[in-house]
This record gives sequence, C-alpha cells and structure tokens, in this order.
Amino acid sequence: MTDDVRLRRGRSALGFGFFAQGVAFALLVTRIPAIQDRYGISDALLPAFLAAVPVLAGVASVGTEHLVKRVAPSAVLRWAQPVVLLALLGVGAGSEMWQVAVALGVFGLSVGALDASMNMLGVSLQRQYGRSIMLGFHAAYSLGGIAGASAAWAGAHWHLGLLASYLPAVVVLVPLVLLGSRSYVDAPVEVAPEKGLGAGGSKLLLPLCLVMACAYIGDSTVANWSAKYLQDVLGSSEQLATVPYNVYMVTTLIGRAVGDLGVRRWGPAAVVRGGTVVAAVGFAVVAAAPGAWVGMLGFTLLGIGLCVIVPQTFAAAGRLFPGGSDTAIARLNIFNYVGFLIGSPLVGGIGDAWSYRGAMLVPMVLVLVTLFYARSFGPRDARYGVGHERPRVVDVGRGGNEV
Repeated sequence: MTDDVRLRRGRSALGFGFFAQGVAFALLVTRIPAIQDRYGISDALLPAFLAAVPVLAGVASVGTEHLVKRVAPSAVLRWAQPVVLLALLGVGAGSEMWQVAVALGVFGLSVGALDASMNMLGVSLQRQYGRSIMLGFHAAYSLGGIAGASAAWAGAHWHLGLLASYLPAVVVLVPLVLLGSRSYVDAPVEVAPEKGLGAGGSKLLLPLCLVMACAYIGDSTVANWSAKYLQDVLGSSEQLATVPYNVYMVTTLIGRAVGDLGVRRWGPAAVVRGGTVVAAVGFAVVAAAPGAWVGMLGFTLLGIGLCVIVPQTFAAAGRLFPGGSDTAIARLNIFNYVGFLIGSPLVGGIGDAWSYRGAMLVPMVLVLVTLFYARSFGPRDARYGVGHERPRVVDVGRGGNEV
C-alpha cells in the first residue's frame, strides 16, 4: 500500500472519529432535561453533575499527555472512543442517581482522552499532508453534532426513552469506529513527540491557551443562552427560539468545510483574524438586535466566525512545538473545558445582575483577545503546506501504523 493511500485512509478514519464524537456529545447535551427527569436530579444539583464532565475531561487530558509518551495517540483514541459511546449508553440504561453519576464520570474521563488524542492525530496528519486539513476534521464533528441533535429531537418527538434514543447510535458507531481505528496514522519518527515543551515552552503556549478558553466561552454562550435570549429578550416564540443554535451549527459546518481552502490561500493568522472580527460583529448584532430575526443573523455570524478559531489553535500548537506537539495539544485541550465551565455561568450571572444584552458584550470582548495573539498562529508559509515539501514518512514506532 502506498504512502498516499495510507494517509487518505487515515484521514477518512479520523474524520469519522470526529463525526462519531459529535454525535455522542450532541445526544448527551440535548437530552439533559430527560436525564434530569429520569434520575430525579434537582435543579440545585444539576449544575454539579454538568460541571463534573468537563472537570474530569480536563483531568483525563492531563493524563493523556503522559500516557502518549508510552503508547501511540492512535492507541488511546482506539479505546477511548468506544468507552465514550458505552458510557453514553450507561447514562440511558441506569435507574439510580449513583448509576448516572458513574456513567457521566466515565464519559468525562474518556472524552478528555478522546479529545486530546483525536486532535494529536489531526495535527500529525496535517503535518504529513503538508497542507491545512484540520478544519475538515472539525467540520466532521459539526456534522456529527447536527446528526446527534436531530436524533435527539426525533427521540423526544416520539417520546422515546433515553436507552431507546441512545442504543441505535451506539450499536452502529462502536463497530465502525473500532474498524476505522485500524487505519489511524501516528506521527513519523522524525517528528515523534518529545517529553515536555522545552525551556520557555509553557510561556509560548499560553497565548493559544487564552485563545482556546475565549473561543469556548463564546461557543458555550451560544449553546446555553441563544434560545433563552431569543425568547426572553427578543420576544420570539418558543419554537423560533430553537432555531439559532441549529443555524449556528450549520454555519459552523459550512465554515469549517471551506475553511482549509482559506488557510491554504491566506495563511492561518489571516483566517483567524477574519473569524475573530466576524464573531465579534456577531455578538454586537445579538446585543443590539431589535427583534428575533436580527438576533438570528447575529448567531449566524457567530457560527461563521468562531468555527475557524479552535481547529487553527490546535494546528498552531503543532507548528510551535513540532517535536512536542502531543504535549502541547494535551495541555491546550484543558482550556477547551475551562472555557466551557466559565462561559455559561459568566453570561448568566451578568445577565441576572445587569442585563442579557450587556452580557453578550462580555464574550465579544473576550473573543477579540484573539487579535492580540494572532501572530502565534504563524506566518502564511508556516508548516501547513505553503512552501514546504511533505515530510518523508517512516515507521512511527510506539505501536503505530507504518506509512
């Protein structure tokens, strides 16, 4: 089998892994009210259950940083992804509160390992391809999110139980991700990860960590507050209030699907700057909207703008630390969960204490922080394909594939 065929198969397999994770996460978060009802979780206790998932995911991301020094990221992903899906099934199969607590704990730990190892492989494949492909992986995740949310809607519409809603996805996805994992491609020996980031590495990574956290604050604001904002502030109907998040997900998918072309043409820093400005304008439009339809325009702009930032932040970490990219990505991935934890209570607290229109300006300002650190994303000819030959690929060691 030629190198090109192996890389293409590895890219397709990893893309499907991103898709499956999008499905699993959407099935979980969109059925939170049903989970709460099934297990009798009070409104006061629910935030603790929800916060536990990203906290444990952050712990697992740190653990993955050390684990991949001994085994290949592909091996971590190969086993983490089925565990995520089985944990989702456990959430739907239990009947006691301790059972859902255990299932959510397993979900959080496995999803942290999955997110870290998945993006490690994505950055490695991009380097081997010699051009930007990272946004395409995250587009697959967005597509999975849309599919998962649609399946959750169908389950709620037909009054299916959690187990009946989750079982078809798990039965289909587990064997497919296990089959696809046979084609994963790890980093070649000449760019195999080193231990740590080297002297001054943490300081160099910090701007990207801030960008990641701010991007996820923006994303969690849309996920958690778009429906309430449209209905309570802009006076939409309950049905119309469900539209902004769906529009946001669709525009995220479209932006990521074509974003790699922009990176190849103008470079990662320019694309990130453009996305940041569009996202900031989106938050401004939402805050100033006179009615629901203008508000939806703002959320649409948010999808177009925010969608490019996270994938390019992971890619930038890989370029900054070509010999220690696994370590950099594992640490960077923690700030995914930091932003997720901060975003919703931050906007909610400001909204309750002042106004929700004013609260929408806070993630706008935080997202604009990205402009100050755009140079961290590298010049136009940084190691993503422009002006560079694709590296020669040899046996990767650590139990990985040979390409």
